[in-house]
Amino acid sequence: MFSGSIVALVTPFKTDGSLDESAWIGLLDWHLASGTDGVVVVGTTGESATVSNEEFERLLALAVERVGGRMAILAGTGSSSTQQTIERTARAAALGADAALVVTPAYNRPTQRGLEAHYRAVADAASIPVVLYNVPARTACDLLPETVARLADHERIVAIKEAVGDADRVAALVETGLTVLSGDDPTCCERMLAGAKGVISVAANVVPARFARLCHLALDGDADGARTIDRALAELYSFLGVEPNPVPVKWLLHRMGRLEDALRLPLVSLDARHRAAADALIRAQQLDVVSDVA
Repeated sequence: MFSGSIVALVTPFKTDGSLDESAWIGLLDWHLASGTDGVVVVGTTGESATVSNEEFERLLALAVERVGGRMAILAGTGSSSTQQTIERTARAAALGADAALVVTPAYNRPTQRGLEAHYRAVADAASIPVVLYNVPARTACDLLPETVARLADHERIVAIKEAVGDADRVAALVETGLTVLSGDDPTCCERMLAGAKGVISVAANVVPARFARLCHLALDGDADGARTIDRALAELYSFLGVEPNPVPVKWLLHRMGRLEDALRLPLVSLDARHRAAADALIRAQQLDVVSDVA
């Protein structure tokens, strides 16, 4: 279930701050038609820190209704509180999510023993599969491979999204027997060629068909074909890092006519100095523009 191109989908808002349900449905339909294998609802790229529980449930319900059974649906349920994570995971299961994507607790900086206890408590209470999510650049704690190896014995812990792109790290995670999903677009091709089973991708938000093709070639062992696509996307990878995610990717989607230019504070729209480069990238990459934006 958890392989190939899984998009870390942005959450579209209207300029008044409310959810843009029409744009959300449009994005889901586009990814389904483009061959995306799965979608993360309200993960990091979906601005999970500023989405309410009610909004999370609405977005997940719409996703299950629209694409459930035709692509994997992972719900971002992690928080800095173990109890809140358990409760949100239960709601995700009730709404029809295929799995919970559970990021390491941010800010409170647990030890490895604390991380293991956290994930075991979440998995013990869960009724759906749990995907671990390690992104130390954002959370200030690092779920180490030896801790993951111990967690791999839990029947409901099935995979890990690893955002550290280091080859040795990913190789050690593959050895645990869990499904490894890259969380780092620039290195995901090589990680899949070395044993990872897919990627949870930011770049797939704007090039879903190409990313699905890249993943399928890599998983089929066609290194030359996968690397050709990967090299062609290098400029996109670079642009997506000019400001914190999801600021650049939401600006691209706005310029492509797929959503309004709206983020929630403390995130703000892409700085004006990067906007000409965004338009140039859209032309150079021949991104799928659906309407002109003034």
